[in-house]
Amino acid sequence: MKSTLLHLRLPFSLLLLPVYLFAYSEVPNPNIYNAIVVFIVWHLFVYPASNAYNSYFDKDEGSIALIKEPPKVQKSLLVTAYVLEWTGLLMAFLVSFEFALAVAIYNSFSKAYSHPRIRIKKYPILSFLVVFIFQGFFIYYSCYQAIGQYDLGLNADVIQAGLIASCLIGASYPLTQVYQHEEDCKRGDKTLSLLLGVKGSFLFSGFVFFLGFALMFDYWNRQNELYNFWVFALCCSPILGYFLWWFKQCLNRVEAASFKNAMGMTLMSGLMMLLYFSWLWL
Repeated sequence: MKSTLLHLRLPFSLLLLPVYLFAYSEVPNPNIYNAIVVFIVWHLFVYPASNAYNSYFDKDEGSIALIKEPPKVQKSLLVTAYVLEWTGLLMAFLVSFEFALAVAIYNSFSKAYSHPRIRIKKYPILSFLVVFIFQGFFIYYSCYQAIGQYDLGLNADVIQAGLIASCLIGASYPLTQVYQHEEDCKRGDKTLSLLLGVKGSFLFSGFVFFLGFALMFDYWNRQNELYNFWVFALCCSPILGYFLWWFKQCLNRVEAASFKNAMGMTLMSGLMMLLYFSWLWL
């Protein structure tokens, strides 16, 4: 039971909460009932199920996201993943058929990401694009539509906001893999971070984050709410400071690309983004 709970990595679901909050904050006249169900479906069922699938099929022996010493996976973990997945899918119908379809699509890609028969994870560019699109833009748009009380459509603002969400997710992606190169090699997974190397992972992450930063400036500038961008910039300053410090450490010695430092980066960026988008939502 304890092993299964650990592998669900429930705190990690909270680090994905900013995308939901961003979508909620941009919906005119949100439906509160839908908003509550959408939150529960993604963060209490779908994301934990995805984490469970990933852990079950990877069977990591080394550190993984938020778990320094992962316990051995058991069959109960896969059963739990299926229960969470299908419960979340059935709950999604309480919002709409369209939202349930979005959940089903996400679940399918989540399993394909880790399952040995397909294992998108072993293809560096494809795996990045799946995470970039589905944990960013796709989640943003599905939340935006589901929380709205009518068909809000896919306009330029929605597309740009979704791309911002994708950039913020995509920027952290290679840095969550930077300490796992040895284990990924053993398993035959050529991850994006492994392809880029340690230095390349930092440069790529910096570029994607800068792109999201620029899109955020343009987004709020066009809304005539530029103060929202300056608050975002303020929240980003600790992230940038940690990023530059860690990058310098890794340039001096490759051992600095460690689980401890990677989780420090993940928690720092996750908490600051949670702070910003909670402020935006409120």
